[in-house]
Amino acid sequence: MFRGVRALSPRLSTALPYVCALALGLALVAALFPVEFLVPHAGMAWAPQGDAAQHAIAQRYFLGDAWRWPPLVARNLIPPEGLNIAFSDGIPLQAMVLKVLRAQLPDGFHGIGLWYAIAWVAQPVAAVWCLRAAGETRLLPAIGIALAAASMPAFINRYGHAALTGQFTLFVALAFYLRLARAPSVALWGAASVAMVATLLIHPYLAAMALAVLAAAPLTLLLRGDRRWVGAGAGMAVATALVAGVMLAFGYVGAQGDGGFGQFALNLLSPFWPYRSWVLGGLAPREVDATGHGGWEGYNWLGLGLLLGIVAVLALRRRAVGAVLRRHGGLALALLGLTALAVSFRVGAGTTMLLDLGPAPGFLEQFRASGRFFWPVACALLVGVVALLARLPHIGPLVVLALGLVQFADAAPNRRAIADWAGQRPAWVVDAPALRGLLAQADHVVLLPSWPCVPPRDPFGDHVRQLQVLTLAAELPVSANTMYVARWRVRPACTDAATLATPLAPGELRIILPGARDQAMALMPDATSVCTSLGDVLACRLGR
Repeated sequence: MFRGVRALSPRLSTALPYVCALALGLALVAALFPVEFLVPHAGMAWAPQGDAAQHAIAQRYFLGDAWRWPPLVARNLIPPEGLNIAFSDGIPLQAMVLKVLRAQLPDGFHGIGLWYAIAWVAQPVAAVWCLRAAGETRLLPAIGIALAAASMPAFINRYGHAALTGQFTLFVALAFYLRLARAPSVALWGAASVAMVATLLIHPYLAAMALAVLAAAPLTLLLRGDRRWVGAGAGMAVATALVAGVMLAFGYVGAQGDGGFGQFALNLLSPFWPYRSWVLGGLAPREVDATGHGGWEGYNWLGLGLLLGIVAVLALRRRAVGAVLRRHGGLALALLGLTALAVSFRVGAGTTMLLDLGPAPGFLEQFRASGRFFWPVACALLVGVVALLARLPHIGPLVVLALGLVQFADAAPNRRAIADWAGQRPAWVVDAPALRGLLAQADHVVLLPSWPCVPPRDPFGDHVRQLQVLTLAAELPVSANTMYVARWRVRPACTDAATLATPLAPGELRIILPGARDQAMALMPDATSVCTSLGDVLACRLGR
């Protein structure tokens, strides 16, 4: 019997930190996200807004379409070419799993709300796995890092961008780096390669960050003079080739965005700017910004617990810091590179622009929101600080636990903000009941103005109406002619005039928003006899 207890004890000591991290994640999900937010369905009385609506529309259309090649294309949206849902942040990895299970899902279901639950549970668990890769396996440090990781301000502040809450992938990449820098193997490189592909299918930004972290493994081995760097380099080449192959096969290659590298950069003060800090928030009533585009995308407040931990490490373990930097030189260089990319060509400190190097090389224009590239740096700082403080004689585990508790308490305003957002029930600005009835009878919907034709300043507010109409159409889903996308291969042209001049087809529901109303009345055949006013929207169909 005693042999059985002794045999069970190591298993419990391994499992317990993960159990605690899992329990923390589940408790936070229950506290922050209403059930109807996590499990949406058709006919809901409130309207999703902004980017969250975009992501949900893309997933609903994808789930309602047949399987195609490339696998991520939904041809019932912007036919005949269709939409690659990766270009509307539809979280392809999750969407493909849901598509396999769609017969068991409620009508009108999408997984965007559920993704927040997945990310919030995975964040502390992944941080514990990463800490164990750093050699720290005790319970109290694990609880400390779980609390701190779940309270990283840049993680919490991603509401509205569901896919980008998948920052647990950065802890996973760091954990693979630590293991590969210690004992590289073919199996480990294979697992890391699969993780990189999965990260790509969550969001390309996260994949770029994760690959940069993973690439530090062969560089670190090279700087150590370890001959295994050659094999590690080959492993990294395979991982990169696999990601590139998936990008090619799944239709990622050739996409472009709006450019503007440096518009949403990391401000040099951002890691220390305590916006939404419970303790120090009064010193920073708004996000810091020098570019004129707001500071949200570059928001990188490290949190009071982590900052105090950095101070403690520099005061108490300065020599160990030097040893770690030498031991992990490749990672240090990778993180410096990511920081430079985050700062971009427009270097700001506070409200002052210190340096503007002008237009960036073309390939960098893909990374418009460059400030995001500081996220892996913050994750690595957390893991490094916790691992070093945990080794303080006698008090180390308690110090790390205190760090996590301070970080958790300091993040209270950020948690309150995301809970308020998830609890919002915005009203429809279109007549949802009437449109649901019309959409149920339609074979396809033509929405005008289409997305390329909405003016940049959107004087009529048609962007919101467009997303709401598409949200209603996606519940069925009814094939639709337009969609807001974040990336495209060829920027779509505005062809609304030609569409309006075309007579209505049988089964077509043509929705005219305020921005196209005058043009519709001038160009559309029999507009006065086929169109009905639904508030400030026209609904046009044959045989009304």
